Amino acid sequence: MCTAPYLWHFNFSGTQMLLIIYALLSLIPLLGIVLIVMQGLILTVDGLFLSLICLTISGIFAATALFELKQVKKGTGKGAGTSGRTVPVAVRATGSSRVEQGRVENVSFFESAVGQPNKSIVTLSDGESASRMLVLEGDVRNALPVGKKVAIACKDEGGRNILLDVSYV
Repeated sequence: MCTAPYLWHFNFSGTQMLLIIYALLSLIPLLGIVLIVMQGLILTVDGLFLSLICLTISGIFAATALFELKQVKKGTGKGAGTSGRTVPVAVRATGSSRVEQGRVENVSFFESAVGQPNKSIVTLSDGESASRMLVLEGDVRNALPVGKKVAIACKDEGGRNILLDVSYV
């Protein structure tokens, strides 16, 4: 059995491999268009629509590759610095704001009547102590995933709690 070990010594990062895959996936539909032209089917309705679909697929993959490349060059992409991890940020109370910490047990969202702000009820726990509820204005289900330990900065504005910042601890 003959193997070529030198083929497996490429040292690509995750983002570089992603860009290579996007480039290959954007070239494959273009090869389909070449095949359609070589068979002489480009002037039929089926050939035209198939070539438009292939161009669209190729354009989407190429645009995604360019967007990822732009993020890597800017230093904000998945492969830059943190390699896709979330970095906890210090949440500080300022003025009329306060900080609540704990593990998110539940987030319930309630829609209000027209003209009234929607509410979310967040249940936080510290482990040993009893759970506490926090009523926040708006839909915060995406900002506070259940099971995560968080530090929530919120401020009281006219009897309504407004979410200012979330830090995952």
